[in-house]
Order: sequence, then structure tokens, then C-alpha cells
Amino acid sequence: MAEEQTNIKPFPTGATNTGATRQMPHNLPAEQNLLGALLLDNNVMERIDDRLRAEHFYDPLHGRIFQTIMRMIERGQLANPVTLKSFFTGSDDFPDSDAQNYLTDLADGVISISQAPDYAHTIHEAHLRRELILISDQVITDAIQPEVDTPASTQIETAEAHLFRLAENDTASTGLRGFDTIIAASVNQADLARKNDGHLSGASTGLTDLNNLLGGLQRSDLIILAGRPAMGKTALATNIAFHAATTTKTGEAASPVAFFSLEMAAEQLGTRILSERARVDSESIRRGKLDSQEFDQLVTASTAISSAPFYIDDTPALSVSQLASRARRLKRTSGLGVIVVDYLQLLTAQLGVRSENRVQEISNISRTLKAIAKELDVPVLALSQLSRAVEMREDKRPNLSDLRESGSIEQDADVVMFVYREEYYLNKREPEQKMEESVDTFNIRHADWLSKMQSAENKAEIIVAKQRHGPTGSVNVHFEKRFTHFTDLTESTHLPEGF
Repeated sequence: MAEEQTNIKPFPTGATNTGATRQMPHNLPAEQNLLGALLLDNNVMERIDDRLRAEHFYDPLHGRIFQTIMRMIERGQLANPVTLKSFFTGSDDFPDSDAQNYLTDLADGVISISQAPDYAHTIHEAHLRRELILISDQVITDAIQPEVDTPASTQIETAEAHLFRLAENDTASTGLRGFDTIIAASVNQADLARKNDGHLSGASTGLTDLNNLLGGLQRSDLIILAGRPAMGKTALATNIAFHAATTTKTGEAASPVAFFSLEMAAEQLGTRILSERARVDSESIRRGKLDSQEFDQLVTASTAISSAPFYIDDTPALSVSQLASRARRLKRTSGLGVIVVDYLQLLTAQLGVRSENRVQEISNISRTLKAIAKELDVPVLALSQLSRAVEMREDKRPNLSDLRESGSIEQDADVVMFVYREEYYLNKREPEQKMEESVDTFNIRHADWLSKMQSAENKAEIIVAKQRHGPTGSVNVHFEKRFTHFTDLTESTHLPEGF
């Protein structure tokens, strides 16, 4: 990297070379001129990129000077060669007589205060290039001297994880935007929703009432779908995801879907989708108990849906960084509209990141999933388990406090919704006649239970407990357990959309 001419002689720190034959990218004159500009005018700090940190400076001494200036300015104190002198006099950085001289030289040698933002940008770019070189060196070392138990594919994913963290840590903030640009973007979004037949601004869920409540699955949102076992979380997520990947009644374009199934094998998930689309009992498919008509339905359905842009990854114990790299690769090669994770607690933290406890690990995972949603500009639908506290209550409807490791998940999520089937709990509570109870009393209780069972049969409730951009509430839907299929209550007798 070319260096600017300056009158300041770099103070020797031993940080100018990392090896005998290669010099890392740096620009010491840019570092000196930026520091000098800050010492002359503390207001320069307001004009430089707020991503710049002390560790971005090539010369460690310059980084410590920058850190000291920044802290003094934050405290409302004046930062100049005189006020900084006391922080460096007698330190290992300077002999006693040289601290103020060097700080004064920094201020006196400034070429242009107005170019300070450019100096900051140059320093930051050099830092990124140094980091890239270090990552590349590590990749080369790992490839030349691999661990016995580490396949090359894992090394690739580790390298991608390092690059992802570098990009994530260096994400440029949008900063303060003018209200005119914000209003223009809002009108644009409203226009897109107006032109859509389904009046959606996001990907359709395939369920009318849920679409009306959410406006579809919004881009860059982290959506948590939670429930106790046997509530139908995976079935609902599969229905939503496959609906997004196929042509639907509202006419929106199909969106490629990446489905990360950490609990269920890809073939099992495929069987569920085939059962739903062909309207053939999934248990019959699994056991091979199909008559000729049912088998013909399977063949017809498989032909209709086989070309859908629906991609399944059933790698067990997948790390969230591996998920990110695979999703990024899919978007690059085939496009990407929705990401589904089944389920969040089965993911592991980023490669190379150690967490002290499970709560911290879940926090890292949920935060990274939100970062993936923003980076790839797609909705991420992540399934989550609920704590057993639900089972201890009379009312089994879940709430936000039931989320396992709920603090970080609830905080990072844009939408939290629960799936609840009263039929499941009623079925387990069929009344039995008590010893002292009369037949008539028992019959009344049993009739009441039977009435509730009939009312709850094949019904489910989707509870939207949190929505950052809209209202909360609940919607009732039809659920056919045999086909693991959710539909609108008014369309329960119809074939699935797109069939």
C-alpha cells in the first residue's frame, strides 16, 4: 500500500514488519496525520468512521494514543499534546523526554484536517487486509498440516466462518439517514404490498389469517416458531416453507427455500411433504400399506413438486457458522428466499467460539441467526423447544416465558409465535369414573369432555406473542394429523395450494 509523504519520523515501536521477506499492509503517515488532526481539532472525531478502533492501527503506540484521545473526548475533556503527555510520560512507549515531543510533532505535521476521514478509511482498509492475510496464512497452514480428524470440507467451512466473523464485525452501520430517503423506502414497500394480490409485503405462509396478521414473512426478520412436542411445529414450518417454494393462489413468485433439518432425516421430511401434497396418510407411506390409487396419487404429486426450489440439509450437529456459509453459497448459486431451521437448540455455536454455558451458546446462536437474516435479506424461520413449565399449568397455552433460554431468543426475534393444539391435551385427559361418583355425574362429565373434543378436533391455534412491526394475536387453523397438513379453517376440505 502506498504511503503518503509526511514530515513526521515514525517513532520506532518494532511493529513495522511481521517477517523477513513480507511487510503487512499499513500506512503509518495516514495514522500520524489522523492522530495529529484529532489533537488539533477534537471535533474531527465526529467526522470519521465510527467503526475505527484502536486495534485497527498498525503501530500499537498509535492505537494507544487514539484510544486515549477517544476516551478523553467522550468524557468532555480536551485532548491535545499537553493533556495527553501525562498518560505517556514514563511509560515503555517513550523515554521521559520524548512523549510530548512526539505528540507535538503529530499535531505540527498535519497536512490537512479536512482529509482526516480519508485517513481513517485508509487505516481501516489496511487493517482488513492484514486480517485477510492472517486468515489466509491460517488456511494455508491447516491445509499443509491438517489434523487427522479434520476433513477438507470442515477446513473450508472454518475458513468461511472466519471470513463471516470478519465481515460481521466490520458491518458498516447505515448511520443517520435523512427522513426523505426513509419515507421513499416506506412508500416503495407499501406500493409492493398494494400490487400483490395477497396484499403481502413478505413471503406468504399459505394461511390467510396468519398472512393478515403478519403481512407474510418479512425479509431480514428472525421468526421463532415454538411449541411443545407433538404440537406440529415441524409440520407447520414445512407447510409454510414448501408453500413459499411453490406457485400459490396469491400469484407471488416462488422463493427458493433452504431447510436445515437437524432433527429429522431429509427422506423423512420428504415423506411428510409427499403425504401432505398427495393426501395420503403418512403412516401408510412409511409402512408401505398403499393401494393402487394411493400409489398413483404419490407418483402424480411427486412429479408435480419434484422441481420445486426446496433444498434440505440434514447434517446433524450443524454449527450456526456452517449454516451461514451454506445459505450464503445457495443464495449465490440458486437464489434464496426463506431459511428454515428445525430446530434452534440443536445448532451449535460458531466454529472457534467457546461459550461458558448453554445460555451463552443459545444467545450466540440466536444473535447469529438474526445477523444471517439481515445479511442475506431473507426471513429466517427457526423452530424452538419450550420448557416443561407449560405442562405444569392448567392452561397449556404457551407464553414468552416458556421459551427455553428465553432471554436471548425473545430479544433477538422479530416475531415469536406458538403452535398449540388443545385436542392433544384433551385426548390425554379423558375422564374416568371415580369410586364415589354416580353414573349420571360421570356421564355429564364425560359428555362435557366429548363436546370439547369434538370442538377441538382437527383444529390448531397459532399464537403470535411478539411482533416487532405489528400487532399480536392468534389465528385458528385446520390441522389434519394424517397428512401433517395445516390449512385455513374454511378450506379444510380443499386440496393443498399448488397441488
